[in-house]
Amino acid sequence: MDVTDPKDMVRRGYDAVSLRYDQVYDAETKYESLLGDLVRRIPAGGTVLDLGCGSGVPVARTLAAAGYRVTGIDISEVQVLRARERVPQAEFIHGDATAASFDAASFDAVVSLFALIHIPQDEQPLLLRKIAGWLRPGGSFVATTGHGEWTGIEEDWLGGGAPMWWSHADAATNRTWIERAGLTVEREEFVPEGDGGHALFWASRPGRPE
Repeated sequence: MDVTDPKDMVRRGYDAVSLRYDQVYDAETKYESLLGDLVRRIPAGGTVLDLGCGSGVPVARTLAAAGYRVTGIDISEVQVLRARERVPQAEFIHGDATAASFDAASFDAVVSLFALIHIPQDEQPLLLRKIAGWLRPGGSFVATTGHGEWTGIEEDWLGGGAPMWWSHADAATNRTWIERAGLTVEREEFVPEGDGGHALFWASRPGRPE
C-alpha cells in the first residue's frame, strides 16, 4: 500500500471492509427518509449520479427501483463489483470521482453520501464545481460532509485489517464551497454519529427544470 497516497488508502480500505461496512451501518434500511425526500424531487424517468456509490445499496438500488436511470462511481473495485451484482439495472464506474467526466447538464440529481469526506480538501471545491455543471437547471445535490474540521487515519477500520483516511472541513466551509460552486443551499442538517456527526446538505442548481 502506498501510505503517501490517501486515495490509495481509501480504495484499499473499502476493498477490505465492503461486506463489513454494510453490516455495521445497516445498509438495507439506512437513508429511508432521505431517499423518500429525494424521490419526490426527481422527475419521472430522471437521471441520477451516485457519487461514492459503495456496494449500490441502498441508494442506487432504491433509485433504480423507482424508475430512475442511475450511474454510480466508486474508487473501490470491490464495492463496484458488488454494486453491479446487486443492482444490475444501474451503471457503475470504477474510478476516482475527482477525475470523472460527464456531459454538462446530464443529471437531475447527484447524491454523495459519506464520500466527500474521503477526498483531499484541496480537491473538493473543484469537484463541487464539476457536480454543479453536471446538474440540469433545477437539479438536486444531496451530500454529507464534515461537520467539524478533521484529517486523520484509523489504523484498523471496522476491524477489517486495513487503515482508512478522512479529511473534511467544517460545515460552514462546506456550505461556502457548495455555494461558490454555483449551487443554492436549501437545507442543512446535522447527522449524529457516535460522539460527533456530519453535515447533510440539500442544494440545487438555479434555474427551472428542463
